[in-house]
Amino acid sequence: MHFGRYDYAAFLTFFAYAAGSVIVPVSLVELTHDLGFSLEDGGMTAGGALQIGRTIPMVLAMLVVGFIAGRWGNRTTLGTSVLLMSSGIALCSIAPSYGILFCALVLAGFGEGVIEGIATPFVQDLHPKEPGRYINLTHSFWSVGVLATVLLSGGLLSLGVSWRILTAAVALIGCVAASLILIPAKHGAHAVVHQTLSLNNVWTQALQILRFPLFWRFYAAMFLAGGGEFCLTFWSASHIRLHFNASAWASGLGVACFALAMVIGRMASGYFVPQNGLRKLILIAAALGTMVCILLPLSPNIWIFDGLLFLAGLATAPFWPSIQSYATHRMPKLDSTMLLILLSCAGVPGCGVFTYFMGAMSNQSGSLTLAFYLVPVAYILITVLIATDRARKG
Repeated sequence: MHFGRYDYAAFLTFFAYAAGSVIVPVSLVELTHDLGFSLEDGGMTAGGALQIGRTIPMVLAMLVVGFIAGRWGNRTTLGTSVLLMSSGIALCSIAPSYGILFCALVLAGFGEGVIEGIATPFVQDLHPKEPGRYINLTHSFWSVGVLATVLLSGGLLSLGVSWRILTAAVALIGCVAASLILIPAKHGAHAVVHQTLSLNNVWTQALQILRFPLFWRFYAAMFLAGGGEFCLTFWSASHIRLHFNASAWASGLGVACFALAMVIGRMASGYFVPQNGLRKLILIAAALGTMVCILLPLSPNIWIFDGLLFLAGLATAPFWPSIQSYATHRMPKLDSTMLLILLSCAGVPGCGVFTYFMGAMSNQSGSLTLAFYLVPVAYILITVLIATDRARKG
């Protein structure tokens, strides 16, 4: 495997994207106290709604990212979107109320939607041979970002550092990533910029994919994969603090177990699993994830919960990048950039919808515990979708 400057820029982009996504849920308890609403008093729906506020603009951005990238090219589009995301996160750090925080997350969501849609095609353009390996490895830096953020923020929050300072630091990291992307490379394969296309060509590619029946199978799998992964990322810290009466550091450590396993799982998948092994990888991961996540709500103490979170992270790790890359392998005649963008348009809504419903179910039941059963249901459905794919022609 060979890497250039744009690869390292993509690694840092996923790191900043992940840090911006988890800094709010990790500091949610402190944030609610500062902004005047309580999770214990029916506020879990409001907490979950923050992710909905982020998800809707993400989806809207992804619906047009193909046209934007077709006009300006992948590199310029990606770098500008990282700057937009960083601006939204910076505004979060100075938000005086829940409403302003919500609006700042909407702004960040527009940038994140473009990142989600274009970052994977950006990496695929850099490595047209064996792209699945590079995509899995690059996506592992999402988990590196989650791991570093929850550990550092959990420890610093316990020491009394303001969540606002931590959020501003995440925004700064995003600005560094944007600068690395926007400065053109002069030599080598990583100087290649994606060819621009007319709006008519982009629209034709999108319609061709949407009319392809097999696409919708992978669309559903991505929706479920996004929902399962982000439910565990978003709500685990709050569950540990409220259910086990733990500190911010202990809750961050729990999410760190999940993130560390995601790092290991994605890096191992990228290094060891060839393109033709992705289907088997997804099926094994879905079976393991189902078994582990059924046991997760039954954990009698925080240590068992953390251990199961680690196993859940190993199982969850390959889903998002592997389903996307496997889909391009199964539908090779379709434009890979537009296909990856449209599949991301399924994963991101899955994140928001599942996160919101977990919060709503928790308000109804009075506990997050039962809501965690949404995750194994999602993984069972992924198993069915991928296992029955072999009988269909690509």
